[in-house]
Amino acid sequence: MYSATTRGITVTVKPTFLEDQSQPSERYFVWAYHVRIENNGSYTVQLRARHWRITDGAGRLQEVKGDGVVGEQPTLSPGQAFEYTSGCPLGTPSGIMVGSYQMLTASGEAFDVAIPAFSLDSPHETPRLN
Repeated sequence: MYSATTRGITVTVKPTFLEDQSQPSERYFVWAYHVRIENNGSYTVQLRARHWRITDGAGRLQEVKGDGVVGEQPTLSPGQAFEYTSGCPLGTPSGIMVGSYQMLTASGEAFDVAIPAFSLDSPHETPRLN
């Protein structure tokens, strides 16, 4: 699992390779990623938008921006958490995702919360030592 905390908001991500949805012979690899967003801060926040940077194993970058997550813009009071699962297909057997959520406080202050960089690894990738 990968985790990052910004201003009391902790984002934890757990990626899982989906062998049953992937077609390696067709250069199609799919991952699910489960996200937990915990408000450990002292003020209520609403998740308004997301920004993802997805880099495949060949170094190709794709950016995804949009409102909310999985069709929702959850509001989290102190002590509350929100969880969701989404997916990512790639044309390579590995990649990396990183991003941010834009949060809005009840007083109207917007700020970004880091989504930790996490590795998309499949059993179809030959491990390389760096």
